[in-house]
Parts: sequence; C-alpha cells; structure tokens
Amino acid sequence: PHPAASRLTVGARLSLETMTTRIVVALDWTPNTNHAGFFIAASDGLYAAAGLDVVLKSPDADPAEKLTPARQVAAGKAQFAVAPSESAVSFSTTDHEVPKLTAVAALLQGNASAICTLKSSGIDRPAKLAGKRYASYDGRFEDPIVAKMVSNDGGDGAAVLFHSLEMHAYAEGETMGAGSVVASYLSKDSSDSIGSSRLAERAGQELNYFALEDYGIPYGFAPVLLTHPDMLSGDLATATKAFLQATAEGYKRAAAYPAAAAAALCSTGHASLADRAFVEASAAAIAGKFLTSSGSWGTMELERWTAFVDFLASSGILTDREKKPIPRERLDENTLFTNDFL
Repeated sequence: PHPAASRLTVGARLSLETMTTRIVVALDWTPNTNHAGFFIAASDGLYAAAGLDVVLKSPDADPAEKLTPARQVAAGKAQFAVAPSESAVSFSTTDHEVPKLTAVAALLQGNASAICTLKSSGIDRPAKLAGKRYASYDGRFEDPIVAKMVSNDGGDGAAVLFHSLEMHAYAEGETMGAGSVVASYLSKDSSDSIGSSRLAERAGQELNYFALEDYGIPYGFAPVLLTHPDMLSGDLATATKAFLQATAEGYKRAAAYPAAAAAALCSTGHASLADRAFVEASAAAIAGKFLTSSGSWGTMELERWTAFVDFLASSGILTDREKKPIPRERLDENTLFTNDFL
C-alpha cells in the first residue's frame, strides 16, 4: 500500500484515546532507504503486533500540507517526525509558545548528510560555491552551516547565494534541468540521493558529494526521530516505547537483510522507487549504518550532541530567529535528546 497522508485531527496536545493506537510519522522525504526500518516494521506486521496503527506520511502525500515534518508534530498533526538534529536545537531555542521537541532515536549512527553539486558546474569542492546558488529549505541553521563549510574550505561563505525551494524541488526543470541551482543537501547512500542522481542523469548530469565532516563541520545525528513532549509522559509514553521497540526490530532486519528492506520500500509503489536495482544497491550500501557496534538501534551519544552545539555556538550560528546570538550556557544539550525509550 502507498503511504497516505494522515486524516487524524488533533489539537496542540495529543489525544490519549487516539494516540495509544494510531501513530503518524511525518517523513522528511519520499520513502527511501533511510526509512527502511519503518517500512519493514509495517510490512512484517511488527506495528500491528504491538497494537499500533502506524501511518508513514510521505511529504508528497498531501500537496496542501505546507508544514515541515517537525512543525507537523508541534501542531499535533503527527506524533513523530524524521528531521535533522538541528531541528531539536531550533525548537529548544524558540521563544514562541511551541513545544520543545525531543529526539528519541537516531535513524543512522552518525550523519549521512552531504552537499551535492552538479559535476558539469565545475564546483568540485565547497570553496567554489562562493557566488553560486545553493538550494535551501530556509532552516534557521542550514544556510549558516553551509556558509561555514564553504569558509572552512577556503572560500567566501558570505558569497553563497541561497535560493529558497519548496519540498521536492529537485524534480523541477527550472531547478535541476536548467542548472540554475548548482548545490543542495542530500543524504549520501540513501535512495533519495539515488533518485536525485537519476534525475540529474536523465538531464545528462552527474553529481559530486561533499560530506560535512570532511570540511570541519561536526554535524549531529542525521536524521533523527523527533517527538512531542506529550509522548514522553503518562500513558502516551507506553505507546512511544512500543513504537520504538517495533521500529528498532525493523531496522535490525533492514541491517541484516538489505534485499528485504528494498522489497518493503518498493512495495509502497512510490514512483521514486520504481528502479528496484537502484533501491537494492542503496539498501546494501546503507545497511551497515543503522546499528551501533553492539547491534542496537537508535542510540545517541551525548558527546556528539555536545560537539555539534559547541560548534554552532563557537561559529556564531546559534542565534534566534532575529539573528541575535544565543548564549551557549542557555542550551543544555541533555534536553535535546533521550535514549530512555529505546
């Protein structure tokens, strides 16, 4: 079955009667191998066995939905969101009356994010992005991180031209086909990268990938699974634990059986997964990144969160929405995540 948008209607606080059985996961991208554990857990009946009705909501399932996955959780439209770790930082440092979302699991151990450029552009290193257009989703920390990456490579980060995109704009001819935007974020080795690579190849283009850590960016876990604070207390915490337990088993199966992971994804019928050989190659490439060295899934290390927040603060990136610096001592990274529900 194709993942459909949620028809659940809830307020800012989550409903116990509904949420103990129905869970909506807002994905950060169309179904891809980063999400393999979710789809195996669904197809193998792990969620059903735990008494959960889990909806895996692809961002293209509801064209009218304009909220990011994390904002859908904050608004009560979803219970979990797949998002980058800086989303937890963002919600923790927002002065508005919004819930402070918490990361409850890392989908991958470490970070799979990378910046990609068109090889035809001649931009074979981040420094050459100065004066070029970068496709941005306007996250509070995304653009400054990219600018810092460019500067760390010897370029002028202030000269990068940030071009705002709507979700899935890589498929727009104006963006990729015409080459008006030469760089953006992708997740290396996952099938969303493969899909975007194929879009480029159809236009006679190939892509370069630049890992953030290779250019002095101690990036956090990416992606992570964020949830509403209501899901971490009372009876709703029981649903959270059941969901994460089933999901962990799904990711363990994805790590052990990449072909099964690819099959579960392809069974969704999503157009981006039409080339099964590519999905299988991606599933095999990413399988070793799902689990810790001890074989567990989802665990996050405080040291990695600390290094990321230290970097944001020392680089002048840790600011509020009015671009005013946030003192490092104001942000306790211990509040950004928890392993207690794994």
